[in-house]
Amino acid sequence: MAGRQPKKQSFEPPLWRQPDGKPVSCVEKIKVLNQNLTELQQMAQDLVEDAILMGCDETQIRAVLDQMIAGLKNPYRKS
Repeated sequence: MAGRQPKKQSFEPPLWRQPDGKPVSCVEKIKVLNQNLTELQQMAQDLVEDAILMGCDETQIRAVLDQMIAGLKNPYRKS
């Protein structure tokens, strides 16, 4: 909803790791990942707040978000 103040990040970005467990070392890659995660967190927060204000059940909202994340596909996975 319009006029909201940006909220402070409520989480610490993780140490991003490669599939072999080594840390991602490229500063620009880490910056992009952290920015994407921050944007996603803010969008999800807005969704939760809007849905609650519109009378939706918070438990259902969270379940829908969980399902959405669980359903994301990796388009780069080798078959």
